Amino acid sequence: MPSFDVVSKVQMNEVDNALKQAEKEIIGRYDFKDTGTEIEQTEDGLVIRSNSEGRLDAGRTVLQEKLIKRGVSLRCLDPQNVEPGAKGSFRQLIKLNQGISVEKAKEIVRTLKDSKLKVQASIQADQVRVSGKKRDDLQEAIAHLRKQDFKLDIQFINFRE
Repeated sequence: MPSFDVVSKVQMNEVDNALKQAEKEIIGRYDFKDTGTEIEQTEDGLVIRSNSEGRLDAGRTVLQEKLIKRGVSLRCLDPQNVEPGAKGSFRQLIKLNQGISVEKAKEIVRTLKDSKLKVQASIQADQVRVSGKKRDDLQEAIAHLRKQDFKLDIQFINFRE
């Protein structure tokens, strides 16, 4: 029975490349000189630090531009609140969302059921498996899911006959 998986994954190598490009630009730009602006990757996500909120916002904008150029969707970013740091500096954590939450997975399954397409969807950990009798039904399901806005960057992988 043909099937495919609906997933939400971030290509971490592209995030690393975008991060390096953003760091280079911040080091080279005159408006960031002596602001202490830096971006680093931690286990929680990406952390931006600067001595003013304006420079922190500008640093985040540079990072977002580089992510877009590398083909990483901004929907995977979850910026947290700006926090004051030591010596008048500011810090912001940007979490990277990976995987489909249970609520979003249920929403995807419900959308497919409501569409009256001849496919079955099942939740498997942080992905949704969609199967059907015909390849054409699966292609219709992909087209239907692409039209929806789940506020999530989704990809379709493992298309099997």
